[in-house]
Amino acid sequence: MTVASMTGFARAEGGDGDLRWSWEVRSVNGRNLDIRVRFPAGFEALDGPARALVAERCRRGSVNLMLAINRERSRALPRLNRAAVDAVVAILADLRDRFGAEAPRLDGLLQVPGLIELDQPDEGAEARDRRERVMLESLKAALVQLATMRLEEGERLRHVMGDQLAAITSLAQAAAASEAAQPRVFRERLRAQLALLLEEAPGLPEERLAQEAALLASRADVREEIDRLSAHVAAVDQTIAGGGAVGRRLDFLCQEMNREANTLCSKAADVALTRIGVDLKVMIEQLREQVQNLE
Repeated sequence: MTVASMTGFARAEGGDGDLRWSWEVRSVNGRNLDIRVRFPAGFEALDGPARALVAERCRRGSVNLMLAINRERSRALPRLNRAAVDAVVAILADLRDRFGAEAPRLDGLLQVPGLIELDQPDEGAEARDRRERVMLESLKAALVQLATMRLEEGERLRHVMGDQLAAITSLAQAAAASEAAQPRVFRERLRAQLALLLEEAPGLPEERLAQEAALLASRADVREEIDRLSAHVAAVDQTIAGGGAVGRRLDFLCQEMNREANTLCSKAADVALTRIGVDLKVMIEQLREQVQNLE
């Protein structure tokens, strides 16, 4: 199974008669699926179907979808906008009455925006629906490209995370093999702490002594943290191998691994184990940075 990155880009072009268009799809990291679209005026009907197509391909990420339109002018016929002409004539008459202004020349009037329009042939609903279906088919092609790019990037991330998991496993094994994690050392340290406790409080009741002993034991023994860390590493490895939209689960597991590494550092009784704990935290954070790129 494969995992997908949330980062990708794709572009697809198409045409129908005198109309040419291009789709651009960009996706980056995002906590949820956030689809943002930008369409030219007159193509708003594509909004809902386009969003649905994106949602079919993407589970997470911030996706920006843009449609660009280029319409050839060969079929467009110029026509006079009579309503605009009437409005301009009324304004000119008012100016002439108020200030005695001279009538403008015809070539000057033609410079007024909106007086001359390009009259596009009126297409029927059937032709418009057919064109929108063709446009959405080209969007599907762009989304296939996007999904391919996201999968390729996900495969690269999978290899990087595999190396990081191997490093974390090696550090966990080093922590388990360290002198401070050995049962013999743990027992000796516990005896020394209890002896110091009895020396400072010789009349300590047995019940209180048992409580203090349990507290000291929990503070000194790091084997549980190492075992849980190893279990989380195995869970991450299995999750990646399973493929799919695994980003959220992996992010949670990284948080749990970091929690165990923090506890290991706080319990460490010697410099060597502390260094291993710090190296674990660094490597887990690097793993999490990669995980946050996954869908």
